[in-house]
Amino acid sequence: MKTSNIFKGVLLCATMMMAASCADLDLQPLTEPSSGTWNSKLDEVRISVNDLYRAYPYNLETRWFTDGHTDDFCHRNKVYDVPAATLTSSTSWIETTWSDTYKAISRCNRVLESLDKLGYSSDEAKRLAAEARLFRAYFYARLISLWGDVPFCTGTITIEEAREMGRTPVSEILPVIYSDYDYAYENLPESNIVQGIWRVNRYVAASLKCRIALTMKDWEIARDAARLVMDSRQYSLYPDFGALFRDKTMDNGEYIFCIANSIELGQSSSVNSFMLRTTVSSGASGFPSWDLLAAFECTDGKPIDESPLFDPHNPYLNRDPRCNETFVAPGSVVYGCVYNPSPSAKTVLLDGKSVTNKDSKINDQYAAPTGTCLRKGAQDEWRTGKNVSENPTIIIRYADVLLMYAEAKIELGELDASMLNAINDVRARAYKTTRDNTAAYPALALSDQNTMRLAVRKERRVEFAWEGRRFFDLLRWDGWMEKAFSHDYYAFPTKQGMVDMEKAGDYYWPSTPEIDECGFADFKPMFDAGKIVRVLPRKYDSRFPLLPIPAIEVSISNGKISQNPGW
Repeated sequence: MKTSNIFKGVLLCATMMMAASCADLDLQPLTEPSSGTWNSKLDEVRISVNDLYRAYPYNLETRWFTDGHTDDFCHRNKVYDVPAATLTSSTSWIETTWSDTYKAISRCNRVLESLDKLGYSSDEAKRLAAEARLFRAYFYARLISLWGDVPFCTGTITIEEAREMGRTPVSEILPVIYSDYDYAYENLPESNIVQGIWRVNRYVAASLKCRIALTMKDWEIARDAARLVMDSRQYSLYPDFGALFRDKTMDNGEYIFCIANSIELGQSSSVNSFMLRTTVSSGASGFPSWDLLAAFECTDGKPIDESPLFDPHNPYLNRDPRCNETFVAPGSVVYGCVYNPSPSAKTVLLDGKSVTNKDSKINDQYAAPTGTCLRKGAQDEWRTGKNVSENPTIIIRYADVLLMYAEAKIELGELDASMLNAINDVRARAYKTTRDNTAAYPALALSDQNTMRLAVRKERRVEFAWEGRRFFDLLRWDGWMEKAFSHDYYAFPTKQGMVDMEKAGDYYWPSTPEIDECGFADFKPMFDAGKIVRVLPRKYDSRFPLLPIPAIEVSISNGKISQNPGW
């Protein structure tokens, strides 16, 4: 099924809900729905739940937003506020994320209250209640992951009551989150398709429960929740890693929960110009970093500073296949154009015709200074001027469940075959083979706890690059955000410097960066030798891992809501 077909009913009903709830109540006939009479019928409750499938509550999960706040991303002329340590309690996305999350929670609470008042006991009513509890758990899980103790309620409250609310400890909120996910698991169907429409199922609840349990270091709960999904046999790894992100269908076997995008139905994800490349767009302003490029192993399973297969002058050669499915390798075609950022490439072919190569800094000041371009999920239609994407917004997929299961087992000290198989399933898929065919991919061998811990963390980085997971992983792994931001953002030198680099045989990289045990690359020696430039520094803000509570929420809370330490 195509995305537009599966989600047509959901998105159309959500649009109707928006129109109804935004109507002028003074002019609205009493026979029409309003914010006061809405949810008085099961059909209206269904439309309210459908609204939770729209894009607005999931802006934080849009992959090129949160990745902008990690070491996997670089910008042509700035560092985003998290790695620049310039985040404040008045930063707009902090306020928007907080308010949108509570709007979604409020909708869930109203749905549950309405179903309770209506007294419906039908299968559909039970399913809608389970969906509402799943979404409520998801959004409260987001809040405690980012802010810790937060205002908490499971019913409708007045504005005055809201202003009198303080912060509820995570220890009180987390059991409710688990309870909501358990209720959803018990009362949702196994299938994602309900009357021809894609909806959340019980395994979405189990997968998301695993995620928050892992964040909260409840390893046994995370392990058992992941096992429910794995034992269900409902999901599998898509056989082609690169094609997975170009496939717009929802039912590809790996996506467990994602948000559909459809231009026809008025919901889409934006494609900023930096997602393209300069030759086919107005300029490259953001792109995957050298730090990320260096993180992929070579095809022998060794890091680049240990593998004899690595060539710093052609860093895309002999790499884990996910490297060239995440980055556009020079010489390959994307958006109908050959990509070649080298100084000597004056022209390239665009739709079979020779054009000026604007992806090289030599020819265009707006070219990526790192000579990198994102391939993951790239669609030729992104350059048509619509500036939108119909790719689904992925919330969680099966590969994540496998690696979360492995991580939980490792932290429990359960270093067994099932843990190792989960990691190797993901690694093997990258090479378009299966776990047991160890001659076709570099399988991991069982080792001690710390070695396996580092292995699964490095695996997560390359598997989920630019899918919005790196930011949350850095937050939850103690000390890792500080490690990430201790490495500055480096790029090619000036135009003349690039020409000299190529003449000296130092292009692409003058040498191989050293990779530490955590997978972080060190480009500073190249900078110290005058071979590359430091574009901008990254800084670690010691006030993390908690974000600042929006200043406006603190100011209107009558002293009930205290700010997180340091903010």
